[in-house]
Amino acid sequence: MINKSKLLSAAVIATAAFMASPSHADTMNTPNISAMSIMNGLENPWDMAFTSGGDMFYTEKCKGLSVKTSSGSVNALAGMKDAKGYASSNDDLFCSGQAGMMGVALDPNFNKNRRIYVASTSSKYHGSGCKTNFEKCDGNIIMRMEVSKDMKSVSNRVDIVKDIQYKPFESNHPFGGPGAHNGNRLRFGPDGYLWATTGDRHRGVVPQSPKLLGGNVLRIDTDGKAHPANKPPRGFDKRMYTYGHRNVQGIDFRPSDGRAFTAEHGPWHNDEITALVNGGNAGWDPKPNVAGRGKCPDKYCGYMPNQKEGMLPAARAEAGTPMSDERFKDLMPPAWNNNGLSQGTGSAAFLKGSNWGYWEGRMAVGIMGIGFGGTPSGMRIDVVDIAKDGKSIKSVIHMPTGLTKRFRGLRLGPDGALYAAVDEGEIYKITAAK
Repeated sequence: MINKSKLLSAAVIATAAFMASPSHADTMNTPNISAMSIMNGLENPWDMAFTSGGDMFYTEKCKGLSVKTSSGSVNALAGMKDAKGYASSNDDLFCSGQAGMMGVALDPNFNKNRRIYVASTSSKYHGSGCKTNFEKCDGNIIMRMEVSKDMKSVSNRVDIVKDIQYKPFESNHPFGGPGAHNGNRLRFGPDGYLWATTGDRHRGVVPQSPKLLGGNVLRIDTDGKAHPANKPPRGFDKRMYTYGHRNVQGIDFRPSDGRAFTAEHGPWHNDEITALVNGGNAGWDPKPNVAGRGKCPDKYCGYMPNQKEGMLPAARAEAGTPMSDERFKDLMPPAWNNNGLSQGTGSAAFLKGSNWGYWEGRMAVGIMGIGFGGTPSGMRIDVVDIAKDGKSIKSVIHMPTGLTKRFRGLRLGPDGALYAAVDEGEIYKITAAK
């Protein structure tokens, strides 16, 4: 069931997301926004991580891991198969479709241990089903490496998670090629543990599976072991913090209380921002015969009739597979559903620092702009004011960056600026000033 009260009329949602009506005092404290390209000519930049001194590590999906130092030099560190110019190569790492080298995070004790963590697609642990059944194809890993003090190389690779599934074959789905719905954002939480997001791989049984690591948020230590306080349902993999997700590409932690929030894509309806609950279910269950599609490739009815031309987004949400199925007793209800639209909501970062004015503490959400079946294109950054209980929002404001880009990765830098990686091959520095 979908809460119709959360959906706006087609006339409203076709033009813009819900906009706040700030008070006069808030208006006086509205930050002035400017955006500047700091890197260009990149190939699908995906994620970033910063040292306290301002060095920026970044991934390119089909190339590898590099760093732009605080002095301005750029060093290519760890390359994927066939990538040129990197200090080290990894022949098992590859990219395909939506998969490749993606999330990156620095150890909270990086200044001492020099450790960096990277999520990537790998052939090293492929199982027997990689040609026919991806439940037997472990194609995604999380690596731990050490960065040299001169920032010119990495060493001591250890694969701390080896069994995240990968979709290795083409199937009859929208965007249904190999690597679909791959997730793979990495962030360290305020608890000092590593959080990793995964996607459902276009397989109906995956999000609700107790053992498959797709459609999850994992919370693990730096060796890949489960946080001892994780509370998944009995019989589930202990590394799971939450399950039942579709394709989480954004995760960050609210500064006021450290609570984890995710941002993820919907199936042509209902992108979502969700406050995570330990052991909770995001409610995505695209099994056969739950929507209107007669034939479900890979037993995955996660699209039809959602993408039918001429059907309003609200109607799609009612007719198709719900993003958050209310029949699950352990459901984590979303705080925001993008007014019933799916526009490629992905990366997310909470804004911190007085330079952000009355936006401080709010969540910046990158939207990539998918427009299909009457859905308006997005390509923007929204600033979302989430209620204290995490179950609703107070307002959404479009950040006036002056950019119309596919915002793939967002990360707050140590300087208080928001950094944005876009599919067009650039990284932007977005600054706010009162």
